[in-house]
Amino acid sequence: MNETLQIDRIGATAVLTMHRPEARNALDLAMRQAFGAAIAGIRDDAGIRAVVLTGAGGHFCAGGDVRAMVQGQGGQRDIFEGRERMRSLHRWFDELVDLEKPVIAAVDGAAFGAGLSLALAADFVLATPRAQFCCAFARLGFVPDMGAMYLLPRAIGLARAKDLVFSARVVHAPEALAIGLAQQIVPGDVRAAALAFAQRFHQAPTAALGIAKGVLNHAFESERRDVYAQEAMAQAMARESAFHQDATRRFLAKEPPAYQWPESPPPTP
Repeated sequence: MNETLQIDRIGATAVLTMHRPEARNALDLAMRQAFGAAIAGIRDDAGIRAVVLTGAGGHFCAGGDVRAMVQGQGGQRDIFEGRERMRSLHRWFDELVDLEKPVIAAVDGAAFGAGLSLALAADFVLATPRAQFCCAFARLGFVPDMGAMYLLPRAIGLARAKDLVFSARVVHAPEALAIGLAQQIVPGDVRAAALAFAQRFHQAPTAALGIAKGVLNHAFESERRDVYAQEAMAQAMARESAFHQDATRRFLAKEPPAYQWPESPPPTP
C-alpha cells in the first residue's frame, strides 16, 4: 500500500482510495506517481473487471496540493519544467480516461479542481448528498487542467462548462445530478454503493465494453463515417470472442444470459 494511494482488490474490482485525509486528499507528487503505477497495473491485469475511485476521510479530492506548489515557487522558475510536470500527469490521466474497464467514482465531500477532473475521468459518478464539485482553478488564477477543459463540456455542455470555469462556484449534489456531473445520489455509504455497482460488471464482456468505451470517448471529435469504420472493426473482433460464443450458445439453449443488468423498479404511481 502506498502512503497516499491505497489499492485494494475486492473480487474482480480494484479500489483506489486517495489517502491524504489531513489535506482533503490533495494530489501531491507521491500520489500522482502512485496513480501512474496503479493504473498501469490495473490495465494489464485481466482479472480486474471494474475500478472504484474514492477518497478517505470524508472527501474525494481537494485538487492539487497548493501548499506544495507555494513551497516550490522559490527561486527562478522554468516554464519548460512546469510544462513537463503537466505532461507527465497527462500520461497517467489519459490511461485512466481510456482504461478499457468501467470506472466508478464514489464522491463524498470535495471534488475540487483536479479532483473534479478525476471524477470526470470516471464512467459513472455516484455522490453523497454532501458532495461538492468545483472547477476551482480561477480562484488561484489558473486555467483548468488535468483534462477538465476537454472532459467538462462533454459531460455537461459548453455553456454550463463555461459557467463553472468562469465562476469557480461550488456545485452541490442536487445540481450535480441535474446537470450530469453525477449519475446517482447515494444517501448512505457511497463506497459500498460503488462496489455493488462495480460488481455488476464482474460477468460483463469486459473486452467488448472496453472497445466501445474507446470509440465513445472519441465520438465527439470523430467524423460519422470514421465512427462507422471503428464500429465495423470492433464488431468483427467481438464476434470472435469467447464471451460472444458462449452468449450465443446460451441464447439458443434458452438459458439466461451470463451478463444481465438488474431491472429498474417500476415508477411509483
